Amino acid sequence: MDKKQLTKELRRDEGVVPFAYQDHLGYWTIGVGRLIDKRKGGGLSDAEIDFLLSNDIDRFEKQVIDALPWYSRLDDVRQRVLVNMAFNLGIAGLLGFKNTLAMIERGDYAGAAKGMLNSKWATQVGERARRLATMMETGK
Repeated sequence: MDKKQLTKELRRDEGVVPFAYQDHLGYWTIGVGRLIDKRKGGGLSDAEIDFLLSNDIDRFEKQVIDALPWYSRLDDVRQRVLVNMAFNLGIAGLLGFKNTLAMIERGDYAGAAKGMLNSKWATQVGERARRLATMMETGK
């Protein structure tokens, strides 16, 4: 079978939709007719989820690098905190932490952790904020 040709044909016949949509029967679908609706046995494999997550991590890290030139000077743990927050809040949301980011840039990790915890975001995400603040403060 010519998989390349079939791919072209399916893209033409099914259409290419880069977001979740409901097909003509009302079932959730993505991409090229990929059924993800649990009611019909659809979904993603662990490998597909990992592929999407890896792409998302790369995209958010690039956004953080572009927005915060000093990011590359941070240790791995604190870099992960910032990308985790960007993943959760979007890059605009992360950049809204102006005072906290200024403290991180100058190495005041304890102050940054307090800033993280004294935010609306911390009340919304609870344990995630406490864990990330601890990582920011301790580097562990």
